[in-house]
Amino acid sequence: MSGADWTAVVPVKRLSAAKSRLRGAVPDAWHEALALAMLRDTVAAVGGCEQVGEVLVVTDDPAAAAAVLALGARVVPDSPAAGLNEAMRFGADVAVGTGRRRAVLAGDLPALRPYELGSALLSAGGGRSFVADAAGTGTVLLTAGPGTALDPRFGVGSATAHAASGAEPLTGDWPGLRQDVDTAADLRTVLELGAGQHTCALLRHLGLVTGCVPAGPSR
Repeated sequence: MSGADWTAVVPVKRLSAAKSRLRGAVPDAWHEALALAMLRDTVAAVGGCEQVGEVLVVTDDPAAAAAVLALGARVVPDSPAAGLNEAMRFGADVAVGTGRRRAVLAGDLPALRPYELGSALLSAGGGRSFVADAAGTGTVLLTAGPGTALDPRFGVGSATAHAASGAEPLTGDWPGLRQDVDTAADLRTVLELGAGQHTCALLRHLGLVTGCVPAGPSR
């Protein structure tokens, strides 16, 4: 498929509770700012993808909502308030509706390039598809075609769970798409790949990096 016929859904926890395993990568007072910077880079990359017509963010966090609204995303509250999978299901199947092509992404992909997401979406079939994370155990992208429920299975071992549920695994040269950030080691990998401008700017401001070059928007 071609054209901007996908709606991308990004669920976002309250920043105070986000990325607990990443604590210590930056001074504690800046932890929420780092989570927000990575979210901004993710949403900017998703919004820059030619195949995406709309970005929908599901969140109850005011700072996250304001940041993504400024990037052109639409925001809906996390009405289920019942965890990540329910937020994804609500955003994709209720707020967007099953009549559209939907792609749910993690909000911590600061090295994502728009063309990587576009390539993955062009590879997706009409049912459910997923992209595993760099470790091969988690999931960074889950898609559902028109008339298909999202049925997210995020959590420990989600790649295996999504495959077992009938979702098609997608493979491609998409290092920025696959590299989510859960730990300080993941953050270092993102910097090697080329992080987005917001993440780079924050880390430079904190004096933690000097040569952080923002990721380019396209190939």
